Amino acid sequence: MEAKKRKEKNELWEWTKALVIAFALAAFIRYVLFTPIVVDGESMMPTLVSGDRMVVNKVSYKIADIHHKDIIVFHAPEKKDYIKRVIGISGDKIQYKNDVLYRNGKAVEEPYLKSYKASILDGGTLTEDFTLKDYTGKEIIPKGYVFVMGDNRRNSKDSRHIGLVPENKIIGKTSIVFWPLDQFGKVR
Repeated sequence: MEAKKRKEKNELWEWTKALVIAFALAAFIRYVLFTPIVVDGESMMPTLVSGDRMVVNKVSYKIADIHHKDIIVFHAPEKKDYIKRVIGISGDKIQYKNDVLYRNGKAVEEPYLKSYKASILDGGTLTEDFTLKDYTGKEIIPKGYVFVMGDNRRNSKDSRHIGLVPENKIIGKTSIVFWPLDQFGKVR
């Protein structure tokens, strides 16, 4: 009888250890490496739609640089997390003219906007004309900041409204939709 109790106690201890390790590992992955996010709103349409569930890579910018066109998640001034596309990084001079992005004086293609631009029926542009200075008061994006915009340029609260985003407010990069399943995959 004593041996059976000891075996049950030992088995309970082993299960407890396994559960603690599993929860610790899950917490480490969730809070240090990757975290899920739900797209809320229409600012990234047509690339992302409200309700899309994505994985945020929290490690990527600790080991690599931020790049143009990256889709990032960051803490916005409104105590909310935003998901937007990086249009400019430190050292860049940004301008939009006739619905074309000019970075450092050179026209830049934005293939992720082609279908959206083609669907505009009112004869207007997707992105209004502006310079970086118009919205930020700066000629060039300073070190430690990025300029972000939603792909739905007509309906996006982004750097045109909230200003430059400090790099230390960036949670991470996201590029994988995992839900809904028919949208599963990498986005660009």
